[in-house]
Parts: sequence; structure tokens; C-alpha cells
Amino acid sequence: MRNWSSYMLEDLKHELKGSGIDISIKSKKAKADENDSISDERREKVKEAMLHAWTCYEKYAWGHDELQPQTRNGIDSFGGLGATLIDSLDTLFIMGLHEQFQKAREWIANSLDFNKNYEASVFETTIRVVGGLLSAYDLSGDKIFLEKARDIADRLLPAWNTPSGIPYNIINLAHGNPHNPRWTGGSSILADSGTEQLEFIALSQRTNDPKYQQKVENVIKELRKTFPADGLLPIYINPHTGTSSYSVITFGAMGDSFYEYLLKVWIQGNKTEAVKHYREMWEISMKGMQSLVRRTTPSNYTYLCEKNGDRLSDKMDELACFAPGMLALGSFGYETGEAQKLLSLAEELAWTCYNFYQSTPTKLAGENYFFHPGQDMNVGTSWNILRPETVESLFYLWRLTGNKTYQEWGWNIFQAFERNSRVETGYVGLKDVHTGVKDNMMQSFFLAETLKYLYLLFSPPSVISLDEWVFNTEAHPLRIVPRTDVIQVDRQHDLANRFRGRKEGRKTSD
Repeated sequence: MRNWSSYMLEDLKHELKGSGIDISIKSKKAKADENDSISDERREKVKEAMLHAWTCYEKYAWGHDELQPQTRNGIDSFGGLGATLIDSLDTLFIMGLHEQFQKAREWIANSLDFNKNYEASVFETTIRVVGGLLSAYDLSGDKIFLEKARDIADRLLPAWNTPSGIPYNIINLAHGNPHNPRWTGGSSILADSGTEQLEFIALSQRTNDPKYQQKVENVIKELRKTFPADGLLPIYINPHTGTSSYSVITFGAMGDSFYEYLLKVWIQGNKTEAVKHYREMWEISMKGMQSLVRRTTPSNYTYLCEKNGDRLSDKMDELACFAPGMLALGSFGYETGEAQKLLSLAEELAWTCYNFYQSTPTKLAGENYFFHPGQDMNVGTSWNILRPETVESLFYLWRLTGNKTYQEWGWNIFQAFERNSRVETGYVGLKDVHTGVKDNMMQSFFLAETLKYLYLLFSPPSVISLDEWVFNTEAHPLRIVPRTDVIQVDRQHDLANRFRGRKEGRKTSD
């Protein structure tokens, strides 16, 4: 890792030189290799994997949310919204599988019905269904996708009708009646409440109806009022008061994508004044992240702790492996010195995440890892459900640095999926990454994210350019369009000054 770190940073220096913070994030090095025969071959292998997964879904689970390959049947994990079908639309389009895309489009036009007596997750429905439909619309220009996105968004919208504007996380698609799951004790979840901005802002832009954007941006305004000095929010928020409840701070499950969207809404908004406060909040959170960084012995792997009150836990979810990509993407908004520092941290975390895979007999990562002195990393929860986060970060790091090492790591991970997860009837996860025992589920995000990021890792940087598109947390690319609205924010004091002296927690502890 270290032997090529300085090379990457020198390249970043060259990119940043004299350009300020609004430089293009296209990498000259990645661009130079657009005609790479090895990458072409690997891209075709990933495309064939997608075709295998899709064909099996079409054969055994058409119209259902997800395929159970071992029993060759469909299951409605999300109330029967065709989650895999909608999640796959943009992947099919990007890969040029237009016949399959068109068949899926016809199902959406003729068979997709959101009027279901189903208690839906606002978060999952937004990132998979609203995001998937909007991305298909942005890619194809077909208005059926926009109409359907608006239909489902209108059914979700009452979830934001709380005293604080922090949404409830569950809503019945037919009857409304939003609420929170019992197991949260009435609280809303940070990631579930702060990961709808990209989709709902995009929907307002494309429909010229401001109501979607207003609902989701009010969440950030509310959280901003009591944003802690370290920018790290506990995973539970009171929807009545808008304040955090005593709970875990993590970049893994239930916290992760809140931080991701602070950065990406700034990118989506062309880095303009209207979205400046998103970037400010994100930078504060990244300073706070530094306090969670630790390194193992003996191998010096860098990882992110979780925090509960004043106590740190040496545990990191594979879900948190989105962070290297986020850090690399955000590094281009800093001055050179800080950009180098953030990119270096991104590199180090990516190396750890890659070794989550390499450290097991199957070369597939467990769900989370614990770190003990002298032992480096140990698998905690030992299943693998085809998650995309590590390959997502490899995609960003390759695009932003041009370093082909990230393509090699991604290829190794893809081959491990092919060896362990591919079956005659689709792809399955593993119940245990040590033994390789298979489960019976092809997660929709395997087609939406894992295979898409692998395909783009071996594609020219002009394919879904990061200068023109921003990915939601389900890997659905949304086109960046001009944004001219002015958001009224408190500019009397710099954010850091206003938060100086604030106690760390509002009972702070994803």
C-alpha cells in the first residue's frame, strides 16, 4: 500500500495545482487508459454475470422483489414493488442490455402498482424505487419512469409530517399512517431520515414541484440547529424534538449514508451557495471521523471505530467500506494539503476493506470485523450477502487516481463472487465466509450496486462521468442539473465558530 501512496498523492497535487476547489474530478490517468483490452475483457465478464443474474430473476421471480435461487422462487421482501426489477433498470441500460431493459419497462408501465397495504421502509423505498426510477428516467428520457417515481414519492411524503420535520421511517403505501419501528423505542434512525435528499431534490427538479425538496431539506436544517462540534450524530433522533437520543455513533449500519448524502447533495447542487451548508456540515463530520480512526497491530490496518458515549468499540461494519470512496470524492473540495490527507486516509481504509475479503478462506468479506491487539482483524458476523461497499470505494479510487491496483482488487473480489456465490439459478450469499455454506437470497443490490460498480470499474471514465452524474446510495446515477434556488441559512457566524464550546453530545454516544 505504502509504496504507491506517494505516487497517487503526487498525481493529486498535479490535478489540484492552480485550480481551486471546483476542479474537474475526472482523472487524467484513468482517461488515458480508455482502450484497455484487459479491462474490456473483464467488463464483458461482469456483463455476463449481470445477464446470468437477470435471466434467472426473469425466469424464477419475475415481478417479485427478490429471487431465492436455491428454491427457484420469488419473495416480496419490499411489499411486491418489483425491487430487483427497478433496482436493475439503470444497470441494464448502462450495460447496453436494451432488450431486457425494454421488457422491464413494459412491466413497470402495465403491472407496477404502488397501492399496497404494506408497511414500507421510507428509506429503502426511496433509495431503491424512487432512485431506480429517476435514474432510468435520466438515462432513457422515458416519462413513465418519472410518473411512477412521483406516484411512490407522494405515498411516502406524509412520513415527514412530524413536529420537527424529521420523518417517521415506516409508512403504509395504501393508507399512510406513518410511524417508527417498535425496536427503536419511537426514535427515527439517522441514515433512514437523512438519506432521501438526492432523490427528492432530483424529483422536484424534474417535476418543477418544490414540495419534495422542501420536505427533505428541512431535515438538514433541523439537524443543523443542534449539529455537534465533531459533526458525529448518534443513530437515533427524536422525530418530535429533532434532537438526538443517546445511542451509537457509527459509519456503519444506521449511520453511514447520512454522511454520504451531505457530500453528494453538495455535488448534485453544483457546489453552489444554495448547498454550501451541506459541504460545511460534511467537513465538520470528517474532522470528527478522525477521532474514530485507529490502526491494528501488527499489520497497521486503518479502521473506523464505533462510539457509544465516551467509549470506543473496535468494530467496523463492511457497510462502512463506502467511506474510502466518499473521502476520495470529497477530497477534491479541499486545498491541496488537506486533500492529500483525506485521500491518504481513503487509501488506507480501502486497503483494510480489501483485506476484509482477503483474510477469509472464501476471499469474501464478513458482515463486520473486530480488531484485537496483535490479531489485526477477526470476522464478527460471518455471513456475506453480496454487499457492494468495498467495490464502490474501489470504483471511486480508480476513477479519481487512475491507479490500476484498484481494478486488480476489484477483479479479485469479482472472481471470489463467481467461485462462491454463482449457482445455476442466480447468485447467493454465504451463511459463513469461512465454510462457504450458501444462503438462498439474491439481494436486489447485487444487481443495482455490486455488479454495476464492478462494470464501471472496468469501463472508460466517460461512462457515467463523475462530472455529470452523482450516485445515490443504491448506486443509481442521477444527472447533475443546474440549481439556482437560494436556501436561507444562518451566515452570521462560521459553522465552526457557532459550534465551538457546544458539549459533545446532547446525550451523544451509524
